[in-house]
Amino acid sequence: MNIAKNIEVAQEELNRLGVKLIAVSKTKPLDAILEAYGAGQRAFGENIVQELVQKQEALPKDIEWHLIGHLQSNKVKYIASFISLIHAVDSLKLLKEIDKQAGKHKRVIDCLLQVYIAEEDTKFGLDHAELIELLRSEELAGLKNIRITGLMGIATNTPNEKVVKAEFYELKTLFDGIKQSFFRDASYFDTLSMGMSADYKIAIEQGSTMVRLGSTLFGGR
Repeated sequence: MNIAKNIEVAQEELNRLGVKLIAVSKTKPLDAILEAYGAGQRAFGENIVQELVQKQEALPKDIEWHLIGHLQSNKVKYIASFISLIHAVDSLKLLKEIDKQAGKHKRVIDCLLQVYIAEEDTKFGLDHAELIELLRSEELAGLKNIRITGLMGIATNTPNEKVVKAEFYELKTLFDGIKQSFFRDASYFDTLSMGMSADYKIAIEQGSTMVRLGSTLFGGR
């Protein structure tokens, strides 16, 4: 598995389309991440806070770290000093904690709101009504150390492309509506994080601006 080559091929494809690549480095050793880094990749995604912290301490400081997994409020403090983007924010409680911890470091932390689009019960996220309710909440308006820069979603894990396409289409439509209603004048609300190794091409067709690729770059587990 030539990680550097995979990175170059993916970057070339995605740069042409204006889509940002997040290399999903969870469970991957430091040398694999350094190989990707050597090929020019700077944005990496982790889903376990403890693993993320250890890697951040050991690896080059210009790496842009993304937390792509479910985040518990009590873990925010460990990543607040350096995290670039938190992908899977699914409650006002979590946003308030991110705001509080970001404030301690005099930072504004970018966040994506995770929307539940899959047919599976195992996925986290807000449904449409909860998303609207959160965005309308006065408490959210009072948070000064977070910035909501877009939405994130995970499609059903199925070989049925029609299902996946419909879910991504739904999320893009929602993204456009939310942008129009809540972020019309906010140029920073521009990220639609959807698509992983199995379905990223469909996600891009449906309007994704950021994909999270693991096995495509690093090989299988």
